Amino acid sequence: MKNRTKRQAAIIKRRIFLSVVSVVLIAAVIAVVMTVSAIIKSVSAKGNQKNNNASNTESISDDVSSTVSEPAKSGTPVTVTVINTGDIILHDRIFKDAQLSDGSFDFSDFFKVADKRFKAADYAVANLEVTLAGPRDGAPYSGYSGYPAFNSPDTLLDTIKSAGINMLLTANNHSYDTRLAGLTRTVAKVKEYGFDFIGTKETESDHTFIVKDIGGIKIGMTCFTYETKSAADGRKTLNGNVLATEAQNLINSFDYDEINKFYTTAEQIVKDMKAGGADAVVFYMHWGEEYQRSPNTWQKSIAQKLCNMGVDVIVGGHPHVLQPVSLLHAEGSGKTTVCAYSLGNAISNQRRELLKTLCPTGHSEDGALFTYTFTKSADGVTTLTAVDLVPTWLDKYKVNGKYRYTMYPLDDKSTINSYGLSSATVAQLNASYARSKQIVASELTECQKALGCEVRFKD
Repeated sequence: MKNRTKRQAAIIKRRIFLSVVSVVLIAAVIAVVMTVSAIIKSVSAKGNQKNNNASNTESISDDVSSTVSEPAKSGTPVTVTVINTGDIILHDRIFKDAQLSDGSFDFSDFFKVADKRFKAADYAVANLEVTLAGPRDGAPYSGYSGYPAFNSPDTLLDTIKSAGINMLLTANNHSYDTRLAGLTRTVAKVKEYGFDFIGTKETESDHTFIVKDIGGIKIGMTCFTYETKSAADGRKTLNGNVLATEAQNLINSFDYDEINKFYTTAEQIVKDMKAGGADAVVFYMHWGEEYQRSPNTWQKSIAQKLCNMGVDVIVGGHPHVLQPVSLLHAEGSGKTTVCAYSLGNAISNQRRELLKTLCPTGHSEDGALFTYTFTKSADGVTTLTAVDLVPTWLDKYKVNGKYRYTMYPLDDKSTINSYGLSSATVAQLNASYARSKQIVASELTECQKALGCEVRFKD
């Protein structure tokens, strides 16, 4: 009896144990299932939230969306530098001595020293003050020619391209030297070589200005030249050449006698540039008086008007000599503009021995490499943060009985001495440096101090 009771008790204990184990196992399974379900729901919710952030970040307001959108909102600071040089103008002495026995032309000496400066910048600009009409015969030109109707070989563009120059200014008083055919062919060749360009057009559908994205900063740029007295029928003229009806709208130009028309046009261009996304605005102006080392009243008044419109930088040409770099203050606001009134000559044959009455001092042999630097901050605000001007001198020398031309940047005396030139040539480089320093040092220093950048002429 006792043994049977013990067996029954053992069976009951075993059943109770199994029941407890079963309950525990069931509870555990339920817990696992609930945990997995929660994980699946969490992953699904996060997946849906990521998709919402990708398609419409404005509709998301939680911490995750703020973290995702913040980098795009703040951006990354960027800085770009644009280098500019003066007038490239080929007098007949230059291209005649550059012609080889096979009839081709070699201009490779022009920028064999300065090309490093162009290539080191983010973008490089030069004034093309010639036409490229081709080796054509017949009035008003025959073959290639210098002053007064400039028509240069296309090979010139090869040299400019290999030097690292990106954009050409094509609006100047010589743009119509070879009439409509030369005007349009010049733009066609510039396009063919892959240059950016502003100032003239091949057809009216070409641009009046460009908004160029350079390293993440969009710079609006345009170029204008002055007109000479209009024809009796009201048509525009350049250098006394009356523009054909078809050419009236192919050159960005202004009439000093009707300057308000230009101001209206310029103001609209600035608005259009900004509407097109421009972070900064630059105007290139062909103006002033030849061989005058100071800007005239027209240059100053036009520059002030452009400053008032919000133009950040103005770069000028035409006088064929260097003029000051000035800091302008907009009327009625704290806006400032830096204006380089004239960068002088880059390439020309305007030498003191040939300009005995017009410019016997050698200033026509001088030029400059002018750079401006824009910085876009993390929050997208673009400001002019630096300007600099390196004087240049154009050397004219003989090789195998023919003249060659080379531009030399003149940072300082140590740079001048590093070129390994003759003592006589070094003396000319030093004299050129002194001439240029006298013209630009004081006002350039004022600009650089105002911008908080390095001052070049320290001594």
